[in-house]
Amino acid sequence: MAHFAQLDENNKVINVIVVHNNEIDNASGLIGEAKGIQFCKDHYGQDTVWKQTSYNGSFRKMFAGVGSTYDASRDAFITPPTFPSWVLNETTWRWESPIPMPADIGTGTPPKLYYWDEATISWVLDAK
Repeated sequence: MAHFAQLDENNKVINVIVVHNNEIDNASGLIGEAKGIQFCKDHYGQDTVWKQTSYNGSFRKMFAGVGSTYDASRDAFITPPTFPSWVLNETTWRWESPIPMPADIGTGTPPKLYYWDEATISWVLDAK
């Protein structure tokens, strides 16, 4: 199975579909993105824009989800940031807080729990 993401005019993902390999196999038995894109256009309209996405992230960095953005310069699908202050780690392709999570999270009785406070750009001990 292959997955294809439909993009809007701003490269935001608005739909993700599964296309059976039988629909995109070429004569040599290899699966072709161009053939898959044509299949999507045939079913959703010729004016639609599609990019193949990998469920396991083996290409284009992350699996495309509705609301993600396709960044052509990085050839990557990027999820929306968790918080405005968080930074995209271009090794893991995940958003990370600008301040590391406290090392003592989960320790003690009851276990220490923290939440991110965007107003103060810090981790705050949950007093509950």
